[in-house]
Amino acid sequence: MAEWRGYRRALRHRAAVRAVGHATPEHHHRTSLLDLLCEHLGLTGSKKGCNAGACGACGVLVDGRRVNSCLILAVRLEGDEVTTVESLADGDQLHPLQQAFIDQDAFQCGYCTPGRIMSGVACIREGHTGSADEIREWMSGNICRCGCYVKIVRAVEQAAGRK
Repeated sequence: MAEWRGYRRALRHRAAVRAVGHATPEHHHRTSLLDLLCEHLGLTGSKKGCNAGACGACGVLVDGRRVNSCLILAVRLEGDEVTTVESLADGDQLHPLQQAFIDQDAFQCGYCTPGRIMSGVACIREGHTGSADEIREWMSGNICRCGCYVKIVRAVEQAAGRK
């Protein structure tokens, strides 16, 4: 069994407990990271949109890099740090980008929101927030079917300290 470091297992909404060294449950060697997170660990923030890596709803960070969790086999990540949207808040204190999504009203249905937030966190960490066009380019792998793109860019700008 692989050991997972650095994620927090959600107990209720924003309340989370750090589960460092938590062993993954036994799973089939063809289980995707998305299915492991959602079905085996109960971390349901990441969403199964297209299940083909085209929509970004399943976005998580693996060792700080953004990935579509529907495309990665969980067995390939032994020892890697997987960060999900559940791990961003610190107790009741939201991550700045989570708060910015609320402030900017950057979601409607909410289905893409976890993947968008994870991509936005990576975008900020990677330094791709110099302009609205740069943010749009670096977050282009995430589809919002409700059309909240302008507000999502504003939220990323707010969290990056540009607005």
